[in-house]
Amino acid sequence: MTLLSVVQMNSQNDIEANFSVIESLIQQSKADGASLIVFPENFVCFAAGMQRETAAQFESIQHRLEQLAHHYQIWIVAGTLPCPFRPDGSVIRDGRVRTVSLCISPEKTEARYDKIHLFDVQVSDAVGGYQESKFFEPGTDVVVARTPFGDIGLMVCYDLRFPELSLTLRSQGARILTAPAAFTYITGQMHWQLLLQARAMDSQCQVLGAAQQGWHGEKRQTWGHAGATNSRGQLLNIIENEGSQLITVPFDMEEQNIIRASMPLMLHRKLISF
Repeated sequence: MTLLSVVQMNSQNDIEANFSVIESLIQQSKADGASLIVFPENFVCFAAGMQRETAAQFESIQHRLEQLAHHYQIWIVAGTLPCPFRPDGSVIRDGRVRTVSLCISPEKTEARYDKIHLFDVQVSDAVGGYQESKFFEPGTDVVVARTPFGDIGLMVCYDLRFPELSLTLRSQGARILTAPAAFTYITGQMHWQLLLQARAMDSQCQVLGAAQQGWHGEKRQTWGHAGATNSRGQLLNIIENEGSQLITVPFDMEEQNIIRASMPLMLHRKLISF
């Protein structure tokens, strides 16, 4: 059995202040005996309009996170970071960046996932409309990170609404799905917990939903409630309080094998067209 930590943060635009919280949460996770810690979306800097400025620091931020992973001997799913270049190194020329989730081992960065589904929606909050595609270029590749305690299918926030992604990750060997997020207060209240449980039930993977919570500036409010499910879709734990904190939950691969063998969903799945 492996212990896995899931983080809730209230990140702001001060990178150094956010890093102080990040390191303290890693220390807490290690004290809990966890092998992995999952941070939320925009965990290093949460500030509208600062994507390009933060993206210019992508490699230095990545190096700092690698140092933390090595120092504390822990795997990190580094929420999301804005990045000015694609996985092949080509620079994005139209002023946009990519939303990148990194899986970092104590030795090095093991995998990079670029968020595929972008949040272009209308929400009845103080912001009103969100158009991620104006500022972010979508990724194209499904990514599974290989780890000694179970392969991780990397997702981000809005990806949770698309079950075909979680099913593809499962088909490529995922045992655990990570979902760093910054759900709006309104959409999170309606759907966050439901989506965590639904994607676990669909894929028979453990789902770890790290979350931003609270106010970020004057207009943006996130729902929080970082949570984790087991491979049946049952909620293992969820954070109900405000502020930066974490939960640590068990992952039992043998139990997952039993769940998958007793209800072989992937074997039974039919491709239906209309």
